[in-house]
Amino acid sequence: MEENKTAQVKGIRMRTLNLVLILASCVLYILVIYATVHAAMEYKAMVTDTDNYIECEKNAALVSDGSDYLTQQVQLYIVTRQPQYVERYFEEVYTTQRREKALKHMKQYPASEAACDYLENALENSNRLMEREIYAMKLVAIAEGHDMADFPQDVRSVQLTDGDKNLSRAAMLEKATGMVFGDYYQGAKAAISGNITYFLDSIVSETRNAQHSSATDLNHILIQQRIFISALFILSIAGFLLIRLLIVKPLKLYIDRIREGKALEVTGAYEFKYLAMTYNNIYEMNSANQELLLYKTQKDPLTGLVNRESFDYLANHMDGMSNQIALLIIDIDKFESINEEYGSETGEAVLKKAARLIEKSFRTTDFPARIGRDEFAVILVDVMPGLKSVIRNKVNAMNKLLQESADGLPPVSISAGGAFSQKGFTTDLCKSAEKALDYVKDHGRCGCSFFGENE
Repeated sequence: MEENKTAQVKGIRMRTLNLVLILASCVLYILVIYATVHAAMEYKAMVTDTDNYIECEKNAALVSDGSDYLTQQVQLYIVTRQPQYVERYFEEVYTTQRREKALKHMKQYPASEAACDYLENALENSNRLMEREIYAMKLVAIAEGHDMADFPQDVRSVQLTDGDKNLSRAAMLEKATGMVFGDYYQGAKAAISGNITYFLDSIVSETRNAQHSSATDLNHILIQQRIFISALFILSIAGFLLIRLLIVKPLKLYIDRIREGKALEVTGAYEFKYLAMTYNNIYEMNSANQELLLYKTQKDPLTGLVNRESFDYLANHMDGMSNQIALLIIDIDKFESINEEYGSETGEAVLKKAARLIEKSFRTTDFPARIGRDEFAVILVDVMPGLKSVIRNKVNAMNKLLQESADGLPPVSISAGGAFSQKGFTTDLCKSAEKALDYVKDHGRCGCSFFGENE
């Protein structure tokens, strides 16, 4: 039987078959790449068309926003008579210049002349409105007795008609109001919006036509690509069959060992030995991690955090490690008074609220625990002293939420003391964190301190 199997293996012309498969695969691969490159080019063209439309839309928005901003500032000045709105108005006209910059940017993008004409018409209409707006400013400035030296030259140079010069203060203000709030003004604003809408409609139509052409070409290329990939898949099946014949027999022993849940024997060729050694390393690490994660199975029934026993187990396991860690010990300030004033049920609700905040405030790689009645602890892994401000901000954020009473619970606060270690969990680390906590309690509570920073 063994001789027949050996004869079958020897009878397979692997070199010839592999050469044919490789050559055929290379040809199909080149065809797939060719189709992919062309598909990418068509896709890029579609993206470019879309980006051009987005930019055109942004430029249209700039014209609209600039015009609306001018309207807003002049109307605010007419209503409030505050000169700072005039200053903002002309800052937009001469410094920000959103409308002018939009038209300048439009020249960089392929849009039809008709479409650009709509946007230019919108700017022209906006500029015509400026004359009306500046005239209204002049009326208000004279009516209010403002010092014209404080106004821009554009306002100072406006010449009122003889009839307007003789108007009373109230009449001047009324006319200025009508000029920027009346039907004519609103109609002009509507014309600007209409030009911008026509511009966008033209751009949408042009973009849709360009994308339709690109989409048709892209669809044809994708059909070719599917054909090439299908042929390549058939060749891949043949290659998989060859791989199966070459590796199944050496790996049979490994499969049996995996089923038994045991480490692999380091045997066979170099590749198999490498595979076995890698698997064994992972196997050993997984076993260690399973032991480490056992502490999470013991939970505090009230808060859902791990209890003191699990915390001590984790601390002992981390003793002497080379990792940089931090320990944060947290107390609820004056918790006994909460129980005495509101009852034990309210006290338990406060503990649950604090526990939820502590668990949410830290990373999933950190280890929060309830280690006493109203005492919590958090072990932060791979944390250096440079992150003190981050931890302190988390404690301050928790205090802010704990002092809110929207949920019906009395406002409370927490005090936290922290310490850092370069060599895992140590007895000194716990003592240092407790000293830092005592410092916070002795100096007003409701805060966070770290060992050594107040010496």
